[in-house]
Amino acid sequence: MDRTFVMIKPDGVQRGLVGEIIARLERKGLKLVAARFERLPEERVDRHYAEHLERPFYPGLKQYIMSGPCLLMVVEGRDAAKVVRTLTGATNPIEAAPGTIRGDFGLEIGRNVIHAADSPESAAREIGIHFPDGVVEYDRIDAPVLYE
Repeated sequence: MDRTFVMIKPDGVQRGLVGEIIARLERKGLKLVAARFERLPEERVDRHYAEHLERPFYPGLKQYIMSGPCLLMVVEGRDAAKVVRTLTGATNPIEAAPGTIRGDFGLEIGRNVIHAADSPESAAREIGIHFPDGVVEYDRIDAPVLYE
């Protein structure tokens, strides 16, 4: 099974969408193996968004991500990064399909509710940043009916 990193951003937390988002991930069949609710420290925000540090939008993104608590998660399942990105929808909520998290709850790209790693490689890097001590290992009882 693959793992991916998911973060419910401050706007998702403030709007009370945490339960809905977790429910969507779990109803799809993804297994939650790590979660932590916190305000992100500056050093970790800079590491997480390292590829954007020199971009003109980064100061505003950083201020926004640090403006309130986030829910950090690791979910597990076959092709987890791809599955979560599909559930999440396009980065720009205006382009996100109805039924996706961003399509249902987002209006602006700068307040798009959720972050999801875009590849298994990004997921591994982001999990290492936010969950360096690892995740919880367990078997879900419905795994035999989810996977061939």
